[in-house]
Amino acid sequence: MSAGVPLASWKTQMFESLLGFLPDRVQITVLALVVLGFLTAWALKLKRRIAARRARRTGAPVPSGPSGADFLGPYAPGNQGGGAARSGDREPSGADFLGPYAPRREGGDRV
Repeated sequence: MSAGVPLASWKTQMFESLLGFLPDRVQITVLALVVLGFLTAWALKLKRRIAARRARRTGAPVPSGPSGADFLGPYAPGNQGGGAARSGDREPSGADFLGPYAPRREGGDRV
């Protein structure tokens, strides 16, 4: 019943070709280390997921290092206000602020 189709996947064939020439005790050790690596990665992932769920419940920040799209590093803007600044204290900005491109006012009191 040989149709030329291998019964094992290419991953299994690669693993057998890499470890097939080694003694059984070395093969078992390598297999145990691979399984231990997968279990460790799974446990760490589960631990992070539980920590994130607890942080969401309590409102505390998730304990993680500075990384990802939200981390600006040296490009982060400095705290210029020193505290909660009122809206009148800040320089105007946003979509409605034209800055130097605003049209000049010809009249004195027109708004």
